[in-house]
Amino acid sequence: MAAGLRVLVVEDESSTRAELAGQLAEQASVGDVQCAAGGDEAVRLLGEGTFDAAFLDIAMPGLTGIDVARILRRLSHPPAIVFVTAYDNHAVEAFGLGAVDYLLKPFRPERLAEAVARIGRRTGPAPAGDKADDLAVVQVELAGRTVFVRRDDIAYAEAHGDYVRLHSGQHSHLLRQSLTYLEEVWDAAGFVRAHRSFLVNLASITELRVTSTAGLVAVTGAGEVPVSRRHSRLLRERLLQAVRGDR
Repeated sequence: MAAGLRVLVVEDESSTRAELAGQLAEQASVGDVQCAAGGDEAVRLLGEGTFDAAFLDIAMPGLTGIDVARILRRLSHPPAIVFVTAYDNHAVEAFGLGAVDYLLKPFRPERLAEAVARIGRRTGPAPAGDKADDLAVVQVELAGRTVFVRRDDIAYAEAHGDYVRLHSGQHSHLLRQSLTYLEEVWDAAGFVRAHRSFLVNLASITELRVTSTAGLVAVTGAGEVPVSRRHSRLLRERLLQAVRGDR
């Protein structure tokens, strides 16, 4: 038996199917990748063996990806479901079916790697410590006093030289830490990179707005956060997930 995750790719476009299967096979945590050209073939393969994850296109002749997902939910040990589609209008239904991720075509390699990591967290053994609890409360120095700031009260974090500035309501605090590290340990808590210099708390976003000066911004109670073109797709996808309560 191959080590690593057993993955089923369901995609009717042969070139897209081969490309996705190839990218998945390059992931260190993936052991075996099988492909189906449509929903009917996928159901047959699911009857012949077990899979840890299924990457499903949505718009397919015959059984759609949504149809296949409904069938998977009836299994005693269903695989984790990731939808791969060019359209975002099925996202609400997808997460209602328990999808762990929703990839919009075309996606970047690091976005696929993130989806695979989510599957690993769902199917693997529970870690000894929950990384989301790292820095759940941060300690900052303020005018000779030590102040404790709850992560959940922070709207966004901004790179500030060797520090990050944490914005919470009308207050801000400097923390001697890198933005990259905060992005890693706070990802599971709903903090997403919006810009190379900003992390934003999904729970603090009230709207996305296009301005004439800054372009796309995420509006929070502590101010507006610039959203770069590079990070806008991931931010929108994570917001869709947050709506379904699946961070």
